[in-house]
Amino acid sequence: MDQSASRGASGSTSYGGTGKGNETVGNALNRGKDAVANAASSAADTASSEFDNLRKEFNGLKDTVTKFVSQASDQASKSVREASSAVAGQVSDAAAGIKDTGTQLATAATEQAKTFASELESMGRRNPLGAMAGAVLLGVLIGLMGRSRS
Repeated sequence: MDQSASRGASGSTSYGGTGKGNETVGNALNRGKDAVANAASSAADTASSEFDNLRKEFNGLKDTVTKFVSQASDQASKSVREASSAVAGQVSDAAAGIKDTGTQLATAATEQAKTFASELESMGRRNPLGAMAGAVLLGVLIGLMGRSRS
């Protein structure tokens, strides 16, 4: 059997043999191979470019998140400082109020004690026997309280 086949009357495509048709098929294969290589190269270049763009966008996002976290941390720290300052001010004000109240109470108690002492003194001058009886009674009560604890 003959190894060559021809298509149509013009003989433009031929398989087998060593004619002009072999060169046409070989050229078509080479052109196809070059087209596939060019397409693969173009796809690789595009993918590389897209990957670089993605990397840049990711780094930008990372920087944005870092700035956001830093600002949030600064704001939280500032809020804590302000809150602790406000609490310290309120505690200081409360302590000053308690001190003033304590001073007023001590002054009032001192005045009451002075008034009571002067009243006892004047009662003792008016009725010395009643004052002595009261002192003896007070001494007995203190003695009984001392014994009950022992």
